[in-house]
Amino acid sequence: MSEMQNDAARAQQLLAAYRADIDNLDAILVYTLAQRFKATKAVGRLKAEHDLPPADPAREERQIARLQKLAQDADLDPEFAKKFLSFIIQEVIRHHEQMQK
Repeated sequence: MSEMQNDAARAQQLLAAYRADIDNLDAILVYTLAQRFKATKAVGRLKAEHDLPPADPAREERQIARLQKLAQDADLDPEFAKKFLSFIIQEVIRHHEQMQK
């Protein structure tokens, strides 16, 4: 086998290992999100039972700032973290609004 073929084979092995790591991390993300939504569903039920508003803008602001700081510490783009959490928060609020109907 030539050196070029060895390099290509090694690159394919590395690619497969990276992709396996990504697949595992994707599974962790999905299961973590599922756990988070179970917790927010409980919050939504509590809010509905006590006629509390589905959204808490002050808490949402604090959570976004907190997540941006965590992202910065983890060397992740804080703006991406903000967009990601904002999307999740909007989905949670939508669920909470549905529970109050």
